Amino acid sequence: MARRDPLDDYRHLNDPARRRLVERHGDFFVAEGIVALRALLESPYPVRSVLVTRRKADRVRALVAGRAPVLVRDDDEVAAVAGFHVHRGVLAAADRLPLPAADELLAGARLVVVTEGLNDHENLGALFRNAAAFGVDAVLLDPTTADPLYRRSVRVSSGHVLRVPWTRLDDWPGALAGLRAGGWCVAALTPAADAEPVEDLAARRPDRLALVVGAEGPGLTPAALAAAGTRVRIPMAPGVDSLNVATAAAVALYAVTRRAV
Repeated sequence: MARRDPLDDYRHLNDPARRRLVERHGDFFVAEGIVALRALLESPYPVRSVLVTRRKADRVRALVAGRAPVLVRDDDEVAAVAGFHVHRGVLAAADRLPLPAADELLAGARLVVVTEGLNDHENLGALFRNAAAFGVDAVLLDPTTADPLYRRSVRVSSGHVLRVPWTRLDDWPGALAGLRAGGWCVAALTPAADAEPVEDLAARRPDRLALVVGAEGPGLTPAALAAAGTRVRIPMAPGVDSLNVATAAAVALYAVTRRAV
């Protein structure tokens, strides 16, 4: 049997469709940059290898401290493998782990974010960074939301997708009804004028809150809005009806968490 080339984990990183297929089939993912590498080393994900340019080699070796093979190459060779110039000079491959059951993450949780249809990797990464900033206990993804472990999501999140617990909900939107039956206040974020202002929701201080956010543009589907028990909005100036999904989530999370302090 031919020996596997560890550089194969890093090939064609500039081809999103190919990478999604390769990484899911191979059950691994790739992180980019020192910040993401540090988060990866602090996480439970097993590191397969680290690919680094010579200018970053000493720093990376000290950080990895023998926990994984460090592959040192010239900048041009790293670029040839990845398909683009890796100006951060650091890539790392790690094994995926089985996703936990939603009930496992919900046990003892008080604040979760639920997503529907988020297919922009950078928005998803920013959402995880905001979730970490406001103490979200877990992020629950519907079946159509993008992969949080895709390289851009990991990078934009500053590694927080490796820290904030998450899983997928197979039953959608039935899982929202399940949350409500379990005593959660399920609040769907929407620009609809007749929705409850998020400040009013914060004033009620639900004991267990699930904030549901949808894809930028289409927003939440009618089925998800119907399954949520509450609809909330962020009041905005006239002529503006929506915010970037990660920004909207941050505003809403700030509103509901500041009441708890």
